[in-house]
Amino acid sequence: MALSRPALITLTALAPVSWGTTYAVTTEFLPPDRPLFTALVRALPAGLLLLALARVLPRGAWWWKAAVLGALNIGAFFPLLFLSAYRLPGGLAAVVGSAGPLFVAGLSALLLGQRPSARTLVTGAVAAFGVSLVVLRAAGALDTLGLLAAVASTASMSTGTVLTQRWGRPEGVGPLALTGWQLTAGGLLIAPLAFLVEGAPPALDGRAVGGYLYLAAANTAVAYWLWFRGIGRMTATQVTFLGPLSPLTAAVVGWAALGQALTPVQLAGMGLAFGATVAGQFITRPSRTVGVTGRNVHTGATDVRDAAALRR
Repeated sequence: MALSRPALITLTALAPVSWGTTYAVTTEFLPPDRPLFTALVRALPAGLLLLALARVLPRGAWWWKAAVLGALNIGAFFPLLFLSAYRLPGGLAAVVGSAGPLFVAGLSALLLGQRPSARTLVTGAVAAFGVSLVVLRAAGALDTLGLLAAVASTASMSTGTVLTQRWGRPEGVGPLALTGWQLTAGGLLIAPLAFLVEGAPPALDGRAVGGYLYLAAANTAVAYWLWFRGIGRMTATQVTFLGPLSPLTAAVVGWAALGQALTPVQLAGMGLAFGATVAGQFITRPSRTVGVTGRNVHTGATDVRDAAALRR
């Protein structure tokens, strides 16, 4: 049975809302200073679980396509995300990530021949500005490597999302299998990096096991399935403007569960970002540029806010 448009948007929005809880789970349940191990545990078990459920492996060209998408959306994105979060002043990585709609608009024009409308660009700028009011704090000198990593992580996820829409899915393959392929490929890429940089896995107590189970199952397997499912059924602007829900959720969880205060400026930023999210659901399909072919692009925003918040 086909979902109504509001139901589809709501289900897809659960993905960035879930990602917004990652900071609280990481700080309250997981061992400190193990971002790559956390990324590995999020990606690889979730991918293997979805593969077991879907029972479908890639065929032909989809072996390398799945590897490319897994690298862009997971394998490169997660390490770059954490690198930027640890090196940038507080919240700046989240602001760069919130510019995802603008990245996707440019990539859509380049790869799919879709010209972004002025309304899309303005709404994307308002969303990024709203997020900046929520997450930016006074900080020291800007780190060049951290800034490059933040830009690269956003570009990586944006490129992966555009290619996901351009390539679609193989005949008879659903979003569950496609998500499993990407998470598994991304996790396999992260594994050697995690062991090389961080060494052997840390000792885990019951709280840490519970936290990792939540991240692997609800926060990654289910959330990414909903996200890629939405990419296959919604327009580019509808999906991309759901991204600010991640830092907004992180701020609300920090206030409700961790006792973090919300200032009037942050509340105003939340209103702007949420308003841009809602407005993004009503932006019409972008026009095509003459001479370039491709399907309608659907963007994926990032869970940048949860990693950026690890600096707190």
